[in-house]
Amino acid sequence: MAASGPLAGYKIIELAGIGPNPMCAMMLADMGAEVIHVDRVVDSGLGINVDPKYMLLNRGRRSIAVDLKTPAGVELVLRLISDADALIEGFRPGVTERLGLGPDICMARNEKLVYGRVTGWGQHGTLAKAAGHDINYISLTGAAYAIGREGQPPSPPLNLVGDFGGGGMLLALGVVAALLEAQKSGKGQVVDAAMTDGASILMTALYGMHGAGSWSDKRESNFLDGGAHFYNAYETAEGQFISIASIESKFYAEFLELTGFDDPSHTAHQDKGMWSENRIKMAELIKTKTRSEWCELLEGTDVCFAPILSLSEAPSHPHNRSRDTFVENDGVVQPAPAPRFSRTPSQIQSAPSVPGSDTDAVLGDWGFSDSEIANLKGNGAIT
Repeated sequence: MAASGPLAGYKIIELAGIGPNPMCAMMLADMGAEVIHVDRVVDSGLGINVDPKYMLLNRGRRSIAVDLKTPAGVELVLRLISDADALIEGFRPGVTERLGLGPDICMARNEKLVYGRVTGWGQHGTLAKAAGHDINYISLTGAAYAIGREGQPPSPPLNLVGDFGGGGMLLALGVVAALLEAQKSGKGQVVDAAMTDGASILMTALYGMHGAGSWSDKRESNFLDGGAHFYNAYETAEGQFISIASIESKFYAEFLELTGFDDPSHTAHQDKGMWSENRIKMAELIKTKTRSEWCELLEGTDVCFAPILSLSEAPSHPHNRSRDTFVENDGVVQPAPAPRFSRTPSQIQSAPSVPGSDTDAVLGDWGFSDSEIANLKGNGAIT
């Protein structure tokens, strides 16, 4: 099947990693780029032991297994790089340099190469060489502090803010921007995507409000962090949950009309002094109906309402079904590619590959002869 998507024709090398790096690679592959996943020839030690078909971040690309600790393995990757548009990696600073695959060496082989790097702390800085994970990176930016309930520790927002939003998507944007620039200049460049930078830029609007004095560091005291009764999650009669986000006055007025919520002034949603009392009243009101009953009353209105669905429920919601937001591929339900393009639609190019399963085919497609492949196997550079 020919690749479909706005990046069809681009060739990208992905040095296998976890979190943001495969997220970026998945998005680029969904958009049509030919992404070659360079895996290890031995267990990575990541503690992940699941059927590869469920490793959805690895979808859409073929996998080759290369021993990067051998000179022949490094030379193999450099040869692939000479014919690629970009390389992406997610190691700590200095690791690819020690492997012999740093930006200077790679770009000497291919001056138009875009070299994308994603780390937690960035390529430089006082913490650059330290280990860390998503929650650490977002902690340093103010994002983690702002998320959670009053009187409780901050709540980890899964690994969405650092790894995926502030890391993988940031790297994908940076790589695509650098590819566009390389078309004009004929020269590549290094893209340094740090999750601390990414999480920080996601917080831009909140820093603006904080600077203006309209956002408090006190959790659950602001209109977007659970402090307001009109922007919150509530439990329903049978123990399910719904979300209300009637921020604007006209939406709040519709909420009052449809629910009969007791706010005679119609302006209490703007009065912080009444938020705490109104949250209690709202919680009592929402518990009078089931989630299904609230959906029947409010879904599709301008109240700004949605049921809070589990991962098991979300793919079956009528809106998600009507947009094919979730698809089934190789028997696994998963999010469909996004964003959507009117003329060059993205698609899932293939199910995730078993690590190393495509080595011979990929090398053959990229110009390696049968004898070269046999020699690489003989010296342990590939399996």
